Amino acid sequence: MTNGTARPDPAWVAQTAKRLKALYSAVVYDIMDEMGLPHQCLDLAIAPLDRSMQVAGPAYTVAAGPDMRERAEMPPNTKLADFGVFTQMYDGCVVVVAAAGERQSGIWGELMSNASRARGATGVVIDGGIRDGRLVREIDGLSVFARYTSPIESLRRSRIHDLEVPISMTGTISSQVRVDPGDWIFGDEDGVLVIPKDALDEVLAKSEEAKDIEDKVREEVQSGVPVIDVYNKYGRL
Repeated sequence: MTNGTARPDPAWVAQTAKRLKALYSAVVYDIMDEMGLPHQCLDLAIAPLDRSMQVAGPAYTVAAGPDMRERAEMPPNTKLADFGVFTQMYDGCVVVVAAAGERQSGIWGELMSNASRARGATGVVIDGGIRDGRLVREIDGLSVFARYTSPIESLRRSRIHDLEVPISMTGTISSQVRVDPGDWIFGDEDGVLVIPKDALDEVLAKSEEAKDIEDKVREEVQSGVPVIDVYNKYGRL
């Protein structure tokens, strides 16, 4: 994805994200559950700053964690030099931040969110905190999901230490959910799902089929058809 690996075509990313956003997390989860992928839902405490927000795109992974050192104490890191956390982002990516259990400070904020959006990111998902919530909500084209908001600065409390590596996010059914760079993230007010990149095409096609059926079920139920008849006809409710 980065570091010399080809990035996804922006047009394909935008079209795939549009298809996902026409769905909802519940139907996508049902399909993954049926496919033997039940452990892909992040902790339900990771929620949108605004309930209307949706996020969909390939994961740009950020590994972070508690760190009490001053900047001057940190060893050189070529990945992070010259604000590398931003320069490696790409159009349509979703920044996914694993904060490794830090639960006090806001490791991301409004300026970092604006910088991410300027580099093409369309979403941020943080297993941890964010600052400047009101200002973040005002950024056009960026959906942000976080565990909590906090006014506390991350310096001397937590720090980013790697980019575009497999990360561990807290799960709901499982204690951890692995996110690899390029896995797809899809979230709405119900929760955030991690779709393994190798399963994306199948998950998306089957989810669209399931939604079509649910649309028909909804229409018939609303028109007064007995629920049992609708269920017997479509096998979904």
